[in-house]
Amino acid sequence: MWASSFIALKITFVEFHPVHVLFFRMAIASLCFLLVFRRLGKIRYQQGDWKYLVGMCLFEPCLYFIFESIALKNTSASQAGVITSLLPLMVAVGAYLFLKEHLSKKSLLGFFIAVCGAITLSLLSTETELAPNPVFGNFFEFLAMACACAYTLLLKHLTTRYSALFLTALQSLSGTLFFLPAAIVLPLPVSFSINSVLAIVYLGVFVSIGAYGLYNFAVSKIPASQATAYINFIPVFTAIIAFFVLDERFTLWQLVACGVIITGIVLSKSSDTP
Repeated sequence: MWASSFIALKITFVEFHPVHVLFFRMAIASLCFLLVFRRLGKIRYQQGDWKYLVGMCLFEPCLYFIFESIALKNTSASQAGVITSLLPLMVAVGAYLFLKEHLSKKSLLGFFIAVCGAITLSLLSTETELAPNPVFGNFFEFLAMACACAYTLLLKHLTTRYSALFLTALQSLSGTLFFLPAAIVLPLPVSFSINSVLAIVYLGVFVSIGAYGLYNFAVSKIPASQATAYINFIPVFTAIIAFFVLDERFTLWQLVACGVIITGIVLSKSSDTP
């Protein structure tokens, strides 16, 4: 579901301004959560938690979606998905520094190799109608991953006192309020297709609720570095879906760059245990 969001966003951005897409997907998710408000779990607020809750919502969805929207306006869905594969390594480093989770020297080497592969992928990118400035777009996708990393670390800390469902609902509500002013000011498109509308509904229900809800639940049950390890599947699923839906293609050297990234990921995960 998370991988499919790249394709859905590319479809909606053709007709809608990114701000409207983000606002409507967050609003749809918030309305769905209102229907199950009593099932969001107990809230055990502790003094000082507000800064962690605000930080979590600021990093994701607010800043994350801004950076990702800029990225997807300039790069392809497939390349954005590959950059996303850096997130598990970034979280592993962050979890080591702030959550005291284990990180070996081999993991650090894998992180370095993966970053080199991501840079190479960007430099080898070519301009297309749907990816007019891939280097610029890939850079902002990397910034989005930095926000996702900070969000995951804060989320792990907060799940000791709050349910994953409540935190997911809080994300949707904060995103709705954050993007509301800009959504009001910017004019809506004069005409739009049913596919774009369905894509926005899909983003609100299946991604903002489904993908994020499941991910938040996973982070609440297992170490952050283990939960994000499954994000490695995102580039694979994104490339497959983009191939069939958007007719996107990788060049031979871009595939080599993807292989370098995957090598770094495999190397980093080969020594998860002390």
